[in-house]
Amino acid sequence: MAQSQKSHPTACLALADGTLFYGYGFGATGQTQAELCFNTAMTGYQEIMTDPSYAGQVVTFTFPHVGNVGVNPDDDETAEPVAEGMVVKWNPTEPSNWRATETLSAWLARRGRIAIGGVDTRRLTRAIRQQGAPHVALAHDPEGNFDIAALVAAARGFAGLEGVDLAREVTCTQSYRWDATRWAWPDGFGRQEAPRHRVVAIDYGAKRNILRCLASAGCDVTVLPATASAEEVLAHEPDGVFLSNGPGDPAATGAYAVPMINAVLERDLPVFGICLGHQMLALALGANTVKMNHGHHGANHPVKDLETGKVEITSMNHGFAVDSQSLPEGVKETHVSLFDGSNCGLRLTDRPVFSVQYHPEASPGPQDSFYLFERFTASMAERAPA
Repeated sequence: MAQSQKSHPTACLALADGTLFYGYGFGATGQTQAELCFNTAMTGYQEIMTDPSYAGQVVTFTFPHVGNVGVNPDDDETAEPVAEGMVVKWNPTEPSNWRATETLSAWLARRGRIAIGGVDTRRLTRAIRQQGAPHVALAHDPEGNFDIAALVAAARGFAGLEGVDLAREVTCTQSYRWDATRWAWPDGFGRQEAPRHRVVAIDYGAKRNILRCLASAGCDVTVLPATASAEEVLAHEPDGVFLSNGPGDPAATGAYAVPMINAVLERDLPVFGICLGHQMLALALGANTVKMNHGHHGANHPVKDLETGKVEITSMNHGFAVDSQSLPEGVKETHVSLFDGSNCGLRLTDRPVFSVQYHPEASPGPQDSFYLFERFTASMAERAPA
């Protein structure tokens, strides 16, 4: 239903400080509590909502036209939406795209995710930037009946993401093989039928397109749960190990991930990490991570490669960062954010072990960062027996 046809607000976003935003609900009805972040990407709302790294968060979209291309099964990054909800400026219109199979509102409703439209997202984004990512409660009631005191209390009662291991909640429950490659016109997704390297990918909340990029680069990918032991990883006799993206506090996930990574590093295998995987590797190497004020979420983040001077336009989604001042001897900072100078990459100086904070598979550049997958496979090729 269009906004002009509604006589009263049907959704409410309550911040923990008591600030209220009223609007028009779509998607599922009900209530949810989460941390609120904003994302500056102009496209990819379906990929964002299904990115496991958004577990425990409601996403404010700064771009006003959300929903106009509908949704389709090919663009899901995981089987179900993971972000708790969404906040947009304008209510979604009917989709106008040849790939659309469903409206955004129907898709959200079927997946149990709440959304609110008609919100001043510029004001909300400024508040997040100035005050940090707030805890919120989001409610959608078609009758417009809201218990404001209870909503504010629910926002204040949200535990937050610090100290929380969310990788356990979004990881796969058992191992599986992956051979699908990147989407290409006009055939769509392909299959890797002649892989050259065996890779074990640790799923802390892996996006499907990362696995597609590994397969496209020539990898036979076996995905293991986040809690996999070093023995389980090494039993597959991998040529290399990949550490995926994921949500939550890296220090909490590191309690079980770091010992596994350290054992893998002792075998002198090539290791490549992205996002939470980057943070896991940093912790394993002796560095620290910190909670950011409002994080980095968007598809327009410039990152500088300190070794080549090249600037890449990257996609990011993280609320924690590696403290570059804590990197130990033998670990080199390779990339930094040109927005705030925060760490965006590292590597060991004596082994093919490296990671980046951003998402090369998301292709905002569009192919600025694909070389990272090629670097990973090249490092495995160099170690292959003659």
